Amino acid sequence: MRLPPIAPSDLTDAQRPLFDQMAAGVSAKFQDFTTTRDDGAMLGPWNAWLHDPELGAAFWGSTQALTKAKRIPDAARQVAIIATGAHFGAAYEIYAHSAVARAKHAMTDRRIAALAAGERPDDLDDDEATAHDVAKGLLRGGPLPAPLYDRAIARFGQAGTNELIYLVGHYCFVSMTLNGFDVPVPQD
Repeated sequence: MRLPPIAPSDLTDAQRPLFDQMAAGVSAKFQDFTTTRDDGAMLGPWNAWLHDPELGAAFWGSTQALTKAKRIPDAARQVAIIATGAHFGAAYEIYAHSAVARAKHAMTDRRIAALAAGERPDDLDDDEATAHDVAKGLLRGGPLPAPLYDRAIARFGQAGTNELIYLVGHYCFVSMTLNGFDVPVPQD
């Protein structure tokens, strides 16, 4: 880990408001995996964002907006997020969203292992398969192939397709943050 976690008692005046916002949002949404140390220091991408609170606040705002969108089913979202994390080998992202997928959507270890290995599980429903295939299409680079875009439009409508594209882009950014700062999976 290249940026040490910041205990709440060590926060600067510039960091405190962002920490409070992120701590409230993270604790409300993510109970299925470790997001803080015992002393309250945040882990994952949130710690990195605290080290640069001006930019971190913008990244957190984007995260909040995508969390509220909910235009596509959450299980499909988790498939796209795990596929994106796997593409980049972002261990914390795979760890965190695998835990969410297990707890909230009863995804099997077999399915999660396939996604984490960069493979397409054979038991995806139509929404999950579309989210997976769009994510993989975007991650290959270049324009999203028209048949995938059209499939997403048919499945999720324009607003849902927009959300899916933004979601994959956002988790590319999160993956880069995690990898750039060498954020490990917690020892739990």
